Amino acid sequence: MTLFMDGPLKNLLVVDLTRVLVGPYCTMMLSDLGARVIKVEAPGIGDDSRKFGPFVKDNSAYFMSLNRGKESIALNLKDDTDKKIFLNILNKADILVENFKPGTLEKWGFGWKDMCKKYPKLIYASASGFGQTGPLKELPAYDMVVQGMGGLMSVTGQPNSEPTRVGTSIGDITAALFTTIGINAALYDREKTGKGMFIDVSMLDCQIAILENAIARYLSKNEIPKPMGSRHPSIAPFEAFKTKDSYIIIAAGNDKLFEKLCNVLELNELPQNEKFKSNSSRCENMNDLKIIMEEKLKSLNTKDWIQKMEKDKIPCGPIFNIKDAVENPQVKSRNMIVDTFHKVVGDFKTAGNPIKMSSYKDETKRGDIPDLDEHRKKIIEEFCN
Repeated sequence: MTLFMDGPLKNLLVVDLTRVLVGPYCTMMLSDLGARVIKVEAPGIGDDSRKFGPFVKDNSAYFMSLNRGKESIALNLKDDTDKKIFLNILNKADILVENFKPGTLEKWGFGWKDMCKKYPKLIYASASGFGQTGPLKELPAYDMVVQGMGGLMSVTGQPNSEPTRVGTSIGDITAALFTTIGINAALYDREKTGKGMFIDVSMLDCQIAILENAIARYLSKNEIPKPMGSRHPSIAPFEAFKTKDSYIIIAAGNDKLFEKLCNVLELNELPQNEKFKSNSSRCENMNDLKIIMEEKLKSLNTKDWIQKMEKDKIPCGPIFNIKDAVENPQVKSRNMIVDTFHKVVGDFKTAGNPIKMSSYKDETKRGDIPDLDEHRKKIIEEFCN
């Protein structure tokens, strides 16, 4: 039985016409915030990600991690009978989310111009590779394509390394988050105007939006940033340093923190050294500073240094692998690993929702993971009778 979460979006109905990652992540967030999500999938095929590994008892863990708490119905939107079912669902819907190539739904009669006339309160969100306008709008895009075109890969990795993809699908995830933000803003606007709206999110746009220091550097100084490994281009010390047994992340973001760090490292003369006296001078002499610091840091293990630095509230930490990160007591205490259920796989754990709200309980149990077309009978009885 699908569990609907209690949250600020409770009693809102989302029609989910999405697949793979951008859209499903967005609608999962909406579900976690209380909305009811009906996932409309292609008959016999379903969401493409149902075929993506890793697999547990022949079911995609990838799909399961993104589609908890949703209901599934398989509809062929080119078929007249299924079209009527779809329109009946839309008649009661608050939000439609889709991530087809621009123009696809228009061909089927479900584009924004048609839908806004029939359903004036509908919020219609489209997430695509390049958006609904511009010379590239009709081209397909995957995460790594927009990571590359958006400049992100040019500043990722070690100096002079081969092009390096960010380790998660940040091109998809950022677009999903911006789409979710847009939908929530549109809901607020609808409260004032009584009208829905169209939301157009481009994966490439989202990559440009998150370039922060890199884009500021280029637009203000005409400098083209390059990969710097773990190093920050404008703050020092702010990177990974070698210790006796591994690495430690140290982020001393101001002069006071640098003085505290030097005290822990017993390098009290450094803050008076002209090369390291200010953040600007430290940034100009990052390599020299790193050599001096690592000479000290290699005397103890990472765990020992962290204990010393945490006493003085110096921002620092180890570099965890995924197992370490997931099993971190801090992560567990924040309910960031939650339980779901699939009728074949059984209990299934997945990442939780990082948004914690004082008015709603952050449940440890989330809604069940749907099989393809699992809720067809229930949905038709509810919306078509």
